[in-house]
Amino acid sequence: MKIFIINLSTATQRRQFQKQQMSKLDLNYEFLEATSIHDISDETYAKHFHDWQRPLRNTEVACYFSHRSLWQKIIDSNMPALILEDDALLSKHTHEILNSINELSDTDLVQLEARRRKKLIKNQGFSISPSHTLYRLYQDKTGAAGYVLWPSGAKKLLEHERLYGIGLADAHIASCYSIKSYQVEPAAIIQLDQCHDYGMKNSYTKTLSSSTVSHVNRSKGPLFFWLKRLYAQLKLGLHVAKILSKNSSRRFININSDDFL
Repeated sequence: MKIFIINLSTATQRRQFQKQQMSKLDLNYEFLEATSIHDISDETYAKHFHDWQRPLRNTEVACYFSHRSLWQKIIDSNMPALILEDDALLSKHTHEILNSINELSDTDLVQLEARRRKKLIKNQGFSISPSHTLYRLYQDKTGAAGYVLWPSGAKKLLEHERLYGIGLADAHIASCYSIKSYQVEPAAIIQLDQCHDYGMKNSYTKTLSSSTVSHVNRSKGPLFFWLKRLYAQLKLGLHVAKILSKNSSRRFININSDDFL
């Protein structure tokens, strides 16, 4: 399976971190030059200003287009691929997991990441390895640091963009209810800024561990955006209400800290 790592060539510490990690895990990979805020025109920013539930920061728009370029690449190749952000920390079982899910059918996306947010998943899963289980994922919350995407899923994400515009990359994926998604447990990927939350020693530098996309001080925008958030919450509520009857539950996804190098 192809592995793509989104990275700005100027982010040399993260690039070196991923090179070392991939070497230890014996994984073949390819860097995708991330879309920079300077690669996007003012006209594009203006076009998408009202798409999401709040004004998107330039870095968030650039991040979305980085992911989007890989969605198109997956469609063009007609093969699934693992998409990684450059601060993704991978389990030592990643190679085994990818081999197990490579031949899955009737699947759009497999989420390998957990990020201390509850997810709505089916109560029963099926084994994909001696140590990992795959569960039907009905509603995710956040995280696009590591997921396997099939061409069918990529097409649905681009159609979702055509209908509703763009958003945060992870939120765009989570709000595309036509996607048939699954979750790996224990999770095989966390972002470096989550090490502390999972009780793992974080020996990585602040440059590696800090988000380069989002920021805590995010403008909520004027009334228009409040109405968009209200509509999105109502839509989400109806979606969750429909799913809760399908032998599912909202819970945290477990990880095994010993799986991470």
